Amino acid sequence: MALPTKHIRSQGPVITMLGATAVEALKRKLTGKTPSGPGSLPGPEIRATLDPRPRALIKDYVRFCGGDPNSYKHSLPPHLWPQWGFPLAAKTLEDIPYPLLEVLNGGCRVEVNGTIANDEPLEISAQLVSIDETERRAVLEQRVTTGTAANPEAIVATLYAIVPLRRGKGKGDKSKKKQPERVPLDADELARWRIPADAGLAFAMLTGDFNPVHWIPPYARAFGFKNTILHGFASMSKAWEGLVRARYGGAPTAIRSFDVQFTKPLVLPAKVGLYTRALGPDSPSQDRVWLAAAPGASPYLVGTVDGARPD
Repeated sequence: MALPTKHIRSQGPVITMLGATAVEALKRKLTGKTPSGPGSLPGPEIRATLDPRPRALIKDYVRFCGGDPNSYKHSLPPHLWPQWGFPLAAKTLEDIPYPLLEVLNGGCRVEVNGTIANDEPLEISAQLVSIDETERRAVLEQRVTTGTAANPEAIVATLYAIVPLRRGKGKGDKSKKKQPERVPLDADELARWRIPADAGLAFAMLTGDFNPVHWIPPYARAFGFKNTILHGFASMSKAWEGLVRARYGGAPTAIRSFDVQFTKPLVLPAKVGLYTRALGPDSPSQDRVWLAAAPGASPYLVGTVDGARPD
């Protein structure tokens, strides 16, 4: 797939948000001043009404994710929500007393309560729900809700942003690190992809998230990576469409919720597999999901999907 350069012009709000975040982070570093905090939580809801997304953008985005564009002739892919939701989500963090450029994407939960027609205006709201701070990190819970006038809560995404605080663990601290989850050897492989080196740049053009760690190799190496890393939401979206095709018979409305954690960076290029295993008779509609190099490997993404399987 050629790089979708024509869609950069649709990403103004996200690009503006990233630029404003970088400027604010530099300002805080130079002045040494940080906000005192967001006040009482949950914080205020920030709302906006947006025009329908361009049809060509939706088509190329679905193709990037490995899905069938014909499945979304009349509706929006639920996992595209970062493209329109990130600017509002960023506004909920303006008063946090943490280094803005060190915020990491820990994962999210997406609940699908209905479809959104791709020719209707979008009603968006974003809110900072809670902050869970320890000596070593702060977890920021945000909620982004997308809908229409007729269905205001069609897609509800809960984000978990993590800020390392570099406090607490001293030289004498010998506490054991939690062992990472691994893909079970008997997990089912639903799909396998070769993700090219420019996948981070392609996803940035489709969503507006031009964080340089995803598309500028020297920048990524400066942060300790061997090369650029794929966006967490790109890995989630590919997993989503892989599930739609291989687990749900190609039905884009089958997934009711997808809860994911981004457990380690996916360095590009990469060969990865999508693995699942049913949770069991107590949760008949749910599967555990992994995105990893192979069974037995430490995954890049761990999640739980709930959906209506075909008979």
